[in-house]
Amino acid sequence: MKNSILFHNPLKHFNAVSKTLKTLFGTLLALIILSSCNANDDAGSIYIGSNAPTSQEFENIREQALENIKQNFQFNADDGFITLTSDNNVTISINANCLTKNGNPVSGMVDLEYIEIFNKGNMFTTNKPTMGIMPNGDKALLISGGEFYLEATQDDVVLATNCQIQLNVPASLTGGPDNDMSLWTGEIDEDGNLAWREAEDVTGQGGVFAEGGEYYAFLDNFGWTNIDRFYNDPRPKTTIYVQAPFGYDYENSAVYLSYDGEDSGLAALDTYESGLFSEHYGQIPIGLECHVIFVTELDGLWRYAIKSVTIAEDDIITFTLDETSTATEAELITIINNLP
Repeated sequence: MKNSILFHNPLKHFNAVSKTLKTLFGTLLALIILSSCNANDDAGSIYIGSNAPTSQEFENIREQALENIKQNFQFNADDGFITLTSDNNVTISINANCLTKNGNPVSGMVDLEYIEIFNKGNMFTTNKPTMGIMPNGDKALLISGGEFYLEATQDDVVLATNCQIQLNVPASLTGGPDNDMSLWTGEIDEDGNLAWREAEDVTGQGGVFAEGGEYYAFLDNFGWTNIDRFYNDPRPKTTIYVQAPFGYDYENSAVYLSYDGEDSGLAALDTYESGLFSEHYGQIPIGLECHVIFVTELDGLWRYAIKSVTIAEDDIITFTLDETSTATEAELITIINNLP
C-alpha cells in the first residue's frame, strides 16, 4: 500500500487571508466614514456632513441682510422740491419736477427705496465691500464716508431724473470729515458683486465736499453711490491667497479683509482659482495687520471664521471647518464692527 501524501496549496491559503483582510478593512473604513458623516458639522467634517450650502442659500442670506437695512419713503411729485431724512440723519434732497417715467414728467405719489451703510459689519453681511477700480482696471481698498443706494419708482416702474440729487451726510458717522474724499458710483458685475468707479467731477471738488461737519454729495443718477478715498500705505505690496474649507468656493462662501484701524472700509478677495481665493492685484501692504474673514451659510445662520494676520509676501492663509462658528446677522455685524 502506497503512502498518501497530502499537498498544502499555499496560494489558496493566501487568497483566503487576503479576502478576510479586505473584508475587515472595508468594514473599518465604512465605520470611519459613517462616524465622520454623523459628526457635529461644526467639528470640521470634510465628508457629507459638512453641510456646505448651495450658492442660492448663501445668496439668500446676503439678500436678507440687505433687505433688513432698506428704508422706504413716499412723496408726492407734485410738491416739487422734496427733503427727506434717513435713520442716520442723512438729508436727501430731490427735485421731483425733474423726475421722468419712460421719458415723461412724473405726477402723483412716488416710492423711494433707500439704503445707507457706514460700517464694515453691514458692508460684510450685504456683500458691499469698498473696492475701488483703479485707472488700470485693478482694484484696491477704499475708505468710505458712506455707501448709498436710491431707487425711485411709481407703479413698479423705475424712474429717472435729469437733475442732481443732493445728500448731506454727517461726517461723524465715519470718523469725521476728510477733504480727500470724492464721489464713486457702484458697478455690479454678472456675479452680483459690487465695485466702485470714481464719478465724473461735476463740482470741481470730486463730486463731494466737506463743510460744517457734513459731506455734501451731488448725485447725477439713482443707484449705488459712495463717498470714498483710496487707502494709502507706502509699504511694498503683495498678493495673498486663502484656502477655504473643503467643499467651499466662490459660489457658496466668501473671504474679506478687515484692515486694523479702519472702521469704514472692507476689502474682498474677488477671484477664485485652483482652490484658492485671491487678491490678485498685488495691492496688499506687506506688514499690514489685518483680520481675514471666511464666511458662508448654515441653516439660515452665518457661519464664519476670523484670523488675525500680519501680511507676509505671497501669504497663504488656510481655514478649516473646526475653526468656524455660527452667528445671527446682528451678532455677526457686532463681531465685525468690534474688530480692531
